[in-house]
Amino acid sequence: MSTAALSSMRSCQPSVPSPRRAQRLVEILDLLTTRGPMSVDALCNELRVSPATLRRDMTHLEDQSLVVRTRGGARANTGRELPVRLRDTKEPQAKRAIAITAAALVPVNRPLAVAIGGGSTAAEVARELGRRRRLTIVTNALTTAVAVAARPNLQVIMTGGVIRASSLELVGSLAETTFNGISVNLAILGADGVSATHGVTTHDHTEARTNHAMVTHAHRLMVVADSSKIGRTTVAKVADASAIDVLVTDASADPHELAALAELGVTVHVTPSRRRTQYRSSSAAGRRRTR
Repeated sequence: MSTAALSSMRSCQPSVPSPRRAQRLVEILDLLTTRGPMSVDALCNELRVSPATLRRDMTHLEDQSLVVRTRGGARANTGRELPVRLRDTKEPQAKRAIAITAAALVPVNRPLAVAIGGGSTAAEVARELGRRRRLTIVTNALTTAVAVAARPNLQVIMTGGVIRASSLELVGSLAETTFNGISVNLAILGADGVSATHGVTTHDHTEARTNHAMVTHAHRLMVVADSSKIGRTTVAKVADASAIDVLVTDASADPHELAALAELGVTVHVTPSRRRTQYRSSSAAGRRRTR
């Protein structure tokens, strides 16, 4: 995909509100998806905003087909998955710290092929890797491609496929064929849920199959996920927890869940914004695959 085409794609995307308002919109969607339909009064009390401010926010979300107005309130129209254009505004500091830590774990000074999936955290990792040389990035995510396509020092390969509007990922048989035809040193994958019991999960079965093809043809798997995803399970499974070589998350993640993952042989890195921790089970260290 050319740089001009990517620039055109950026201009066609829905405009993103100011950071403060975007965070409030995310909070509204979170409340409506977790609690169900809510009244205007209840939303105003939770968000500590005036009815006039809430009405403007609700109009914006309704224009994007993210909420449906009800008598005296609203309900979410997004399912359980937050659209990527708003996902970018959620926990930005944590995601940035995760990206810096994850990029530092990627070897330098030798040719490397890295597959990077979709999601705002994975795109942050791609941006952080953008200054590297002798690096090939394979991706099925428009957000990741936009982050690195203009870097002349990188070779960027993009799969074909059908675009999922909510995640801006290319999925389906064309994307899977691309991943099935290559071998990469490392796959860097975002996730909607990561747990010791249920592994890496996402919201969509087709997306999960595409990501599974990526993981299958990578020598090592790194999962990058903020603390809200740790211990969470969504409907479509990508990989078992034991398939994860490295997990990078932030300091708010459930320590019991991280310990359980470490017992399965996952090396867990917690970003050093609040504390610097690496979990590793001694019994599992010997059985992790090395490449």
